[in-house]
Amino acid sequence: MNNHNDKTRQQPPSLTCPQCAPTDDSVAFFIEGMDCADETRLIEKKLANIDGVKSVRFSLVSGEARVEFDREKITAQQIQDAISEAGFKARPKDQGKSRTPHSALRISEWLPTALSGILAAAGFLVQLIWSEQTAVFFYLPAIIAGGFPMFQKALAAVRHFRLELNALMSIAVVGAVAIGEWSEGATVVFLFSLAGLLETWSVERARRAVRTLMELAPQEALVRRNSVEMLLPVDQVCVGETVIIRPSQRIPLDGAVVGGSSSVNQAPITGEAMPVQKRIGDEVFAGSINTDGVLEIKTKSLASDSTIARIIHLVEEAQAQKAPSQAFIERFARYYTPGVIVCAVLITAAPTLLFGGDFTLWFYRALVMLVIACPCALVISTPVSVVCGLTSAARLGVLIKGGIHLENAGALRVIAFDKTGTLTIGKPQVTEIIPINHSDEREIIAIAAAVETRSEHPLAQAILEKARKMGLQVQPAENFRAVPGKGAIATINGKKYLVGSHTLCEETGTCSPELHHKIAEIESSDKTVVTVGSENELIGLITISDALRDGAKTVIKKLHALGIQRIVMLTGDTPGTASLAAQELGIDEFQASLMPEDKLTAVSELLKKYNRVGMVGDGVNDAPALARATLGIAMGAAGTDAALETADIALMADDLSRLPATIRLSRSTVSVIKQNIAFALFIKVLFLTLAAAGWATLWMAVFADMGASMIVIFNGLRLLKGKYS
Repeated sequence: MNNHNDKTRQQPPSLTCPQCAPTDDSVAFFIEGMDCADETRLIEKKLANIDGVKSVRFSLVSGEARVEFDREKITAQQIQDAISEAGFKARPKDQGKSRTPHSALRISEWLPTALSGILAAAGFLVQLIWSEQTAVFFYLPAIIAGGFPMFQKALAAVRHFRLELNALMSIAVVGAVAIGEWSEGATVVFLFSLAGLLETWSVERARRAVRTLMELAPQEALVRRNSVEMLLPVDQVCVGETVIIRPSQRIPLDGAVVGGSSSVNQAPITGEAMPVQKRIGDEVFAGSINTDGVLEIKTKSLASDSTIARIIHLVEEAQAQKAPSQAFIERFARYYTPGVIVCAVLITAAPTLLFGGDFTLWFYRALVMLVIACPCALVISTPVSVVCGLTSAARLGVLIKGGIHLENAGALRVIAFDKTGTLTIGKPQVTEIIPINHSDEREIIAIAAAVETRSEHPLAQAILEKARKMGLQVQPAENFRAVPGKGAIATINGKKYLVGSHTLCEETGTCSPELHHKIAEIESSDKTVVTVGSENELIGLITISDALRDGAKTVIKKLHALGIQRIVMLTGDTPGTASLAAQELGIDEFQASLMPEDKLTAVSELLKKYNRVGMVGDGVNDAPALARATLGIAMGAAGTDAALETADIALMADDLSRLPATIRLSRSTVSVIKQNIAFALFIKVLFLTLAAAGWATLWMAVFADMGASMIVIFNGLRLLKGKYS
């Protein structure tokens, strides 16, 4: 019998979301074996000659290339084929992950190296026992097995008139074979292949760190559509649909809670250490984790527009941007490599032609110089450090929009803070409860909350929030009556109570001269006093103010300890209020009664005086000042489009402690970059000197070049393990 009421038998609605039609005219490719800046330039040159390709951006550490193109002139498949012609395997990013975070090297990656090593070792033994001529039968296949990928990339580079690492190494190996140094040639190929394998593994560690961030949001969501629950890909879920999240599941999309309550771990997005309780009406972010209860949320954005998607997009953009030190090194490398090649030619030609030197001897030394010439360690030293720094910041709940901003953070000399919503909570809060006439704090708040239950006034909401935090069961009051501008009156258990201003207290005759003096003293410190009492007596005072953030004073101390020369507060509040906050926080200077344009002027003046200035604000009304500062830092940017777009650095949670941590991370990153550059240059100079003197061999040169690359990569990876908070 047909049951037309069985919801599970209904025809599922269309899975296509009309809001989700693709409009992007770019495609990202994962490119295997792209581990050197020379290789990115080779791919870039290949694609630049294709009609319809508009631009190419590379992320060396994540192994990706994003190509913007005209879909009417060329297809993504043609672009992929062109990359393959350049000697690299490429596949579109949307065809799954490139590799799981904990996977080992694949057999196709390590087998050629293993074969090359075994055959080269066999050749050495044969040479010792029989002769070098016999050993060639082992050396040659060792060179072919380990060197085939190298030769393939070298041919592609030569076709495009570029001398990159693989081309230089191929010249060195062929040259060694040409002068009869078969053992050297086989050793060079094996060491180069082994070093490349180790480099791939070490770079993959940095890539996994970035990929972990990108895997925060789940790919599917349990959606209730037309009363039917169905599991759908997140990119097919429309705005306004209801998504169900069970305990221990990650939230797939941004939205607002419309059913249930639960604690949510927002650490992946905001960096907050403790789970946050979510109730109906509260906002949740994709990528955060539902810990206990079942939540139903109404989505507020598409998967491509969620907070985590914007974070990932901005992290990818940041990777593509070059830090100042990176741009300098790449400019240096463009002149350095050709310069060394010219030197290698002169080392061969000058002694041979001018002084009758041994051609084989000087040609061998030139080959050693060619191997050393490629500045791989130098070029990769900066991007790997920057990406590791950006990833560490993201783990702290800090979004940094590029290497230039990461470097700038550690060089700040002055930091200017907005007050309201930055150094303070930004909304009224109960700061003190003062019992009178033998009452207690719980009784005062319980009575005040009962009277204010029906009020929408911000001060009433502060009292009700305090009652909730104290765990009080607020009983409803009767005969509620608002007294405009003064407070409210209501009956609780048959007794009339008054909650309101100092004026209301005086009008009822319950305010003594001593209380009058005490209330006036409290109000002089820019706090609001709410009186609580009956018709006959006052039972307590509640002080309410825009409280300073927990730990704000500690943050200011830490910033001073980090060497920040001056900390300035810029606020629209009155001078009296600003002065009290500045004194309590330990701020060096304040400027009060400022409009947004005045804050812009203030930041401009600070820049003239101190050169490098950071501005911390909410990213909306402080936008002009944030944009003018050397570094704009937005507070509480999670879910806030304006803050994410305006600032150079976004603190995803309302947690100022992330600011000193960011400065420490910046300085650590810059320090690692300097260490890497110095080490890479030292190794180059050392081995170029040894090669010119004839004390360096080909295999030593390979070991030095690729070994230096791995050392700078591992040094950069230390930034992922550092403690900055």
